[in-house]
Amino acid sequence: MQRKFLTNLLLLLFLNLLVKPFWILGIDRTVQNTVGEEAYGLYFFILNFSFLFNILLDMGITNFNNRNIAQHKHLLNKHFSGILIIKLLLASFYFLVTFSVALIIGYGGQQLYLLAWVALNQFLLSFILYLRSNISGLLMFRTDSFLSVLDRLLMILFCSILLWGHVTEAPFRIEWFVYAQTLAYLITFLIAFGIVVKRAAFRRLNWNTAFFIMILKQSFPYAMLILLMTMYYRSDSVFIERLLKGTVGYQQSGVYAKAFRLLDAANMIPLLFSVLLLPLFSRMIKTNQSIVPILKLSFSLLFTLSVSVAIGSAFYRYELMELLYVGDSRLAPLVFGKIMFSFVAMSSIYIFGSLLTANGNLKQLNMISLVALLVNFTINIILVPKYMAIGSAYANLATQFTAAIPQIWLAIRVFNLKWNGRYILSLAGFIAGILVINIVSRQLPYSWLINFCIMVVFSVVLSVALKLLDFKGLAKIVREKD
Repeated sequence: MQRKFLTNLLLLLFLNLLVKPFWILGIDRTVQNTVGEEAYGLYFFILNFSFLFNILLDMGITNFNNRNIAQHKHLLNKHFSGILIIKLLLASFYFLVTFSVALIIGYGGQQLYLLAWVALNQFLLSFILYLRSNISGLLMFRTDSFLSVLDRLLMILFCSILLWGHVTEAPFRIEWFVYAQTLAYLITFLIAFGIVVKRAAFRRLNWNTAFFIMILKQSFPYAMLILLMTMYYRSDSVFIERLLKGTVGYQQSGVYAKAFRLLDAANMIPLLFSVLLLPLFSRMIKTNQSIVPILKLSFSLLFTLSVSVAIGSAFYRYELMELLYVGDSRLAPLVFGKIMFSFVAMSSIYIFGSLLTANGNLKQLNMISLVALLVNFTINIILVPKYMAIGSAYANLATQFTAAIPQIWLAIRVFNLKWNGRYILSLAGFIAGILVINIVSRQLPYSWLINFCIMVVFSVVLSVALKLLDFKGLAKIVREKD
């Protein structure tokens, strides 16, 4: 299983690192610089508002299905037809609730128009994720890896034409960005649908009330978990827009989006880990295989990455923001320097949360997420009116660690994981070493970019010296036969 995990992880990382950094830093960043903070801020809080009700599109079915198909492959043919009907019914409910709430809180005009397209995109994306859960549940990781980047690859193509193809004399508008997403999601959906239909030997839709109730009942704990996690991860910009109001709210939301985009980009890596870990952990738990080797391997890789990125981002926050964005906002680097420490907690959540989800510890995970949500709401309400975007950065940071620490403790207790003193000292030594490396690199008499590269190189050397990153061991795993 270690070889299956590592080889497919390398493929998944290769494809995503080939495509998504250009999407985030080349296309998404260019769009924000082109349309400006206010226009992009409007889109950003509309996007996050649509995410708040995203659970209504899925009700936990995707995560439940991923775990279920990984443990019982034969259920794909039986479940696929019924779940399609459920997804369509849930989509209708999602649109009803989303627009009802939007009207109640006073959205209108351009906000509602943009919301309509963004909500359609959420529907398509939710369906794509459900289809991919069948593919990854069957452990078809290579197919899933290509589907994971197809939508972004298409968006890069469409947005590149609109941004640099000179196909129109009109200036680029944020609405075009949303239209490109819609077309890319639609094409990806059709391809994924065709793959799953073939594997499931799908013939026709079947209405079965008892089946619908059973699926919704079993997926409800997953739904609650996703709802709570989405709300505490995506609500910050909504608080900024609602508490500050008007153009100040849009502008501060745009500032927060600059920092959050890089956190979201970094978050792509642990998310890819979880895509593989959830079905693998599910299969291993069912067959009574030890999860310790894969757990330690994945945690060591993500810990070294997340700590290096977080501390490096804090020390080089001004230079990185000036490199990526136009404008004279001095607040964005401060937000960025703080919010990137959330990456350390989020990396742990994706690993230990996947393990606990695979084991069925949904009740405990929901309780932890509820506490994290309350922390998020409380800190946002207190700090945003005074500190604006930076207040939400503090809220995000506190929230992620509130969720991560109990999940690690729960996993240790549930799986009776043993404490390894030498390993803990290596983790602590790595944190201290990265701090020293960054402090020293800042004092070197070179350009900041050279200093930054030196810092990255010595961070890798330190991780190897402490045996947190073992290239020989990784190569050995890849060469082994399953």
